[in-house]
Amino acid sequence: MVYGDLYAKYQEMKQRLEEDGLFKEEHKIPIPLMPKVVGVLTSKTGSVIRDIINVSTRRNPNVYIRLLPVPVQGEGAAEEIAKGIEFMNRNKLADVLILARGGGSLEDLWPFNEEVVANSIYNSEIPIISAVGHETDFTIADFVADLRAPTPSAAAELAVPDVYEVRRKIDSYQDRLRMSLIKKIELMKMRYEKCMSSSVFKDPFKKVNDNYLKLDKNIKQLENLIKLKQEEEKTKYIELVAKLDTLSPLKTLARGYSITQKDGKVVKSKEMLKQGDIIDIRFLDGRKQAKVQ
Repeated sequence: MVYGDLYAKYQEMKQRLEEDGLFKEEHKIPIPLMPKVVGVLTSKTGSVIRDIINVSTRRNPNVYIRLLPVPVQGEGAAEEIAKGIEFMNRNKLADVLILARGGGSLEDLWPFNEEVVANSIYNSEIPIISAVGHETDFTIADFVADLRAPTPSAAAELAVPDVYEVRRKIDSYQDRLRMSLIKKIELMKMRYEKCMSSSVFKDPFKKVNDNYLKLDKNIKQLENLIKLKQEEEKTKYIELVAKLDTLSPLKTLARGYSITQKDGKVVKSKEMLKQGDIIDIRFLDGRKQAKVQ
């Protein structure tokens, strides 16, 4: 098949799979931060697998590279690649997969444009990094994969974190945390010393005693006010009794006067009496009755 026909087929398939939702970002699986096993689907010989192994082990000597050899070009290669992806998923043989091959023509890279490979990548439960061809080469696998790397070496860098850099970051975080804790402890110590140097902590009962003295003083002032008020009320009472006493009928009798009553009522005028009325005259030392003549 000539290049123009292949490219037209590539564009047609790309558009159709995009419309089917195989390229959607929400479907993509995040790459694990610290994978223990990296699965690689590529040719068992050549620079691709060597580059991936070298970069991966340099970044993390403890990472395990599990190679599943597959044909990366020619007739039947697409089906073998798809079977390899399904095999790795079915047996849970890796934490992340790298699908890789070196550069080549559109025809050489065609297995990675086949729909069977696109579907196997889309259905994979293990995240897949596509690293097919050179940086300028784009295949259908690149669009479906969870992450695209421009080269196989770059794929290894994306899959395997640099443990030495991670350790440096952890050390840096620990140093920052240590300094933060030291500053916090120093601040708490200063607050503690300030509290302990305050009068409340030096003599905790002083404040209580001061308040007690204030309370005692207020109580005495209140008692004095109460006594003063009582004296004032007593004086008012005596004055009132004296006034009432001056108005008492007994006081009037004691001065030599008498009180005349008729039928229990005080006689205030001669007009209230007529000849023959019996009246009651009250003196200081007793009563006498008389008849009006």
